[in-house]
Amino acid sequence: MGCAVVTAPSTAKDARGDGSAGVGEAVTRSRSPARPLLRAALALYLDLHAHPELSGHEHRTAGLLADWLTGHGCTVTRAVGGGHGLVGVLRNGPGPTVLLRTELDALPVTESTGLPYASTAPGVMHACGHDLHLAALAGTVALLTADRDSWRGTLLVVGQPAEETLSGARSMLEDGRLYERFGTPDAALAQHAAPLPAGTLAHAPGGAPLMAGSVAADVTLYGRGGHAATPHLTVDPVLMAAATVLGLQSVVARESAPAEQAVLTVGSVRAGERGNITPGTAELSLTARAFTESALDRLLAAAERVVRAQAAAAGAPRDPDLTVTARSPALLPDAALTAAVRRAHEASLGPDRVLDASPATATEDFPHFAAGGVPTAYWLLGATGVREWRAARAGGEPVPPNHAPGFAPDVRTALPTGITALAAAARQVLDTGPGPRGTPAPGGAGEAGS
Repeated sequence: MGCAVVTAPSTAKDARGDGSAGVGEAVTRSRSPARPLLRAALALYLDLHAHPELSGHEHRTAGLLADWLTGHGCTVTRAVGGGHGLVGVLRNGPGPTVLLRTELDALPVTESTGLPYASTAPGVMHACGHDLHLAALAGTVALLTADRDSWRGTLLVVGQPAEETLSGARSMLEDGRLYERFGTPDAALAQHAAPLPAGTLAHAPGGAPLMAGSVAADVTLYGRGGHAATPHLTVDPVLMAAATVLGLQSVVARESAPAEQAVLTVGSVRAGERGNITPGTAELSLTARAFTESALDRLLAAAERVVRAQAAAAGAPRDPDLTVTARSPALLPDAALTAAVRRAHEASLGPDRVLDASPATATEDFPHFAAGGVPTAYWLLGATGVREWRAARAGGEPVPPNHAPGFAPDVRTALPTGITALAAAARQVLDTGPGPRGTPAPGGAGEAGS
């Protein structure tokens, strides 16, 4: 998923300090155990950010989450779904089951933030906020564990790999038989860093989608290789690929109604090794995004027509291959659950910090957790520092978004807000213990950003 705005390195460095000062400042009216909890969650975040792992390779990340969950009383099962997916279960008497999801994977991006805790893995970076999501979930588990007298039910904590490839959720649910083995939850919850001021949240208005569905495909174009000096003896797949990329740009313009939101992007082109050799093949990777399954089908069919037509026009010796590698439906949170969670967020943070979100053409595979009719709630977590937000709105330099090398959330404010938000949402689903329903996180993470 990609759509967050972030702070400049100087702000994020302030959050590091000795590992606690920045977060403590954001929580201005905290009471025990807020400060120790936030210090521990921040330390986890810094570790995760410095040691990112790509989709399908999240062994260390899963281990850190497993250790945290085990240390807070959860029963942990690893390798759920054949990869690095893990599930933690914490039972606290009879009552509802709430699923809390976080992603584990990072992106193939070279970090350029200059942060003292920048990625130590060459060419790999947490450029989409998954480290922030995991640290906020860990803090939520610690918070709820420390206050078990105030709620009843079961926490079903899911550490999902391979979100960036849109394959991890389905793998855990289908190959890992998640709900068959661990029980079908009464609600599934998740949040994602977004281009909003840190300290705020945003929900989709009731009944509206929050993110688009998407389909990803790989294409192989076949030519006839040879010497660059004798182009008449070759069928050039590089030229074929260039024509295909240009042809695909007309798909949205001519296959979608003007009012229909749709995007088609070719994000990768690979062909050849040397300038004096015409290669035998070229490869493309593309994604199409839209808000209905029929629109996705239409875009995919049109893309396939363009690919095959360009190959035929070039005289390709064989038909191209087009393979769908991933597909995810639009993210449409449950209206009733979203309304209840939004009320809990307004009570915890204040109504002025809970905003309306417009549909985004980013894509998530979280909708798969709605399998079998499970209600879902999903909201956006502001990640942009106040100074950067104001400067950008005043016409200054835009803040690096998700998937950019300069991505660096204002963790000092976003992390405590994320813990508050997820804990408040979980409490809205769980049964009330002796304490009042909807009690916010200690003091306040609700004061984050003030």
